[in-house]
Amino acid sequence: MESGLVHKKCTPCRGGVPPLGPEEAESYRKAAPEWALLEGATRIERTYRRKNFSEAFDFVARAAALAEEEGHHPDISFGWGYVTVSLRTKKIKGLHENDFIMAAKLDRIAAEPEETPH
Repeated sequence: MESGLVHKKCTPCRGGVPPLGPEEAESYRKAAPEWALLEGATRIERTYRRKNFSEAFDFVARAAALAEEEGHHPDISFGWGYVTVSLRTKKIKGLHENDFIMAAKLDRIAAEPEETPH
């Protein structure tokens, strides 16, 4: 079931707003259950499994395009068969609704069929 967050757009965060508290973060995380709350609920992370290096790289490229479109940029690491994505709003040193919007949108593109190789 798709989260309502996937239909929202990330909004620019200028800082000065408090990060989500642990209870608020957990409430948002319920809409992105595959994501782990880490570092005292100041970061979320998920590892996506792919069939091989090429599919992992393709997912990273699609995630990068999404990040540019949303103006919200995750930390991404990848290798053969996996992509790990970490989200936090750096300006507030914690989590914001934007992080969960990106998580939901990343989950959506992860569920889409892989593009065929050129």
